[in-house]
Amino acid sequence: MLSIDPSNQTERENYKLLIGSIIPRPIALVTTLSNDGVLNGAPFSYFNIVSSDPPLISLSIQRSGGMEKDTARNIKTLGEFVVHIVDEDNVHQVNLTTAKLPPDQSEVQLAGFSPVDSVKITVPGIMEAKIRMECRLEQALAFDGSGENGCDFIIGRVVQFHIQDHIYENGRIDPVGLRAVSRLAGHHYAKIGEIFAIERPE
Repeated sequence: MLSIDPSNQTERENYKLLIGSIIPRPIALVTTLSNDGVLNGAPFSYFNIVSSDPPLISLSIQRSGGMEKDTARNIKTLGEFVVHIVDEDNVHQVNLTTAKLPPDQSEVQLAGFSPVDSVKITVPGIMEAKIRMECRLEQALAFDGSGENGCDFIIGRVVQFHIQDHIYENGRIDPVGLRAVSRLAGHHYAKIGEIFAIERPE
């Protein structure tokens, strides 16, 4: 078995090991508003649950050349954002939002998504997502990299859930109906695939 010291590798070498090992990763499509009112949209696979009480989720937004991405800057400025679960029906549109646009252009508009008003925050969501979560910024941490990169670690509090009726029953989400997709390495994604159950020991 190989044994590798990450301090002896470049950022890209460590990146490849991390994204190839920690799979599958859920994908959040995040909408934010700029100071000028531009609706920004971007997907992130460094995304997960932090806590259910309080309901907190996390995003890690990688910097490029030490510069904050629009999403991180908008969240820290306004303190609000919407997280959408990426699924088989919207993943191709979501991929369009990865285009590098200037801050005054909307990836949401480019991808042909339909904005929808939120209930408790000012940032709109997108209608095409089966699940969306309105969030308020709970905490933002900045981590410097060994070079010029680093990341912004965002913890958001979910203040409103929106779930399409056909995937919701008795307080639970139907994973087959949701058809969520996950991120692997490179250009690869994965579907849910076979679902099996294992009982926990008492």
